[in-house]
Amino acid sequence: MTIDPASAPANPTPTCPRHPGQVAFVRCQRCNRPTCSACQRPAPVGVQCVDCVAQQAKATPRARVVLGAGLPQKPRITLGLIVTCSVVWLGQLVLPAITDQLSYVPGLTGSQPWRLITAAFVHDPSWPLHLLFNMYALWICGQYLEPLLGRVKFALLYLICALGGSVGFLTLSVWPSFSPQMWITGGVGASGAIFGLFLAVLIVNLRRGADVRALVVIIALNFVLGFMVSGIAWQTHLGGAITGALLALPLVAKRRSPALIYRSWGAVTLLLVAVAVVAATTGSQEWTQVGGLPIG
Repeated sequence: MTIDPASAPANPTPTCPRHPGQVAFVRCQRCNRPTCSACQRPAPVGVQCVDCVAQQAKATPRARVVLGAGLPQKPRITLGLIVTCSVVWLGQLVLPAITDQLSYVPGLTGSQPWRLITAAFVHDPSWPLHLLFNMYALWICGQYLEPLLGRVKFALLYLICALGGSVGFLTLSVWPSFSPQMWITGGVGASGAIFGLFLAVLIVNLRRGADVRALVVIIALNFVLGFMVSGIAWQTHLGGAITGALLALPLVAKRRSPALIYRSWGAVTLLLVAVAVVAATTGSQEWTQVGGLPIG
């Protein structure tokens, strides 16, 4: 049997390879095959077929996911915190009132609760090393934790640990015995938040099976330093460290999920607020009993 070439169609109607009965006059920009409207996907130029889009997606490297977060290129929150603290410190040199307005004073907790957080953004204006040491530690912890957690979780971790540090200072100014001097003493510095970050780094690395001996030594030395050098609020360090440890536990849970992490962190925050309310109320009563004048 032979076919007369003259009888064969010169330009057969193109059909979609995935839908043979569907006429397709549009061609994929990648493979040049006909593609029907159901298989077309927008491309920078023209359209591509669904097969080429799927193949390209498989070949595209994806950001690794760790602890539920993709890895950003730069620790922007960490850099932002460092810049903010540095700018505030320069402002303190020009306007000393900034220190008075943002430092944490336990006796002002009831009337000015924002100081529980703002104290983590101010540092001793007469001691530049206070700022430098804290910012260096923040950079070390931040460039490790922020990519693992993501920017939102890292920012929350820092702020809640800062809150925990101030609550630790407040709590230990009231219990086990009331300290009138601590009640009216202002505290500044990001060290409470940074101790929380240190503990989070420690727990995450323990869970991942890393060698944490050097980190344990660093944490221990810095904590002991708070007892040996006057003017360092070890109470804030302790509060921040405990808070950081509590926040890190859901991060390393076997069945962790964003919902579990946020619920757990919300519970820790509510606990800190409750402790602060009780401690502030008790402290105010104790201050009145010792004949203290109104503060603020």
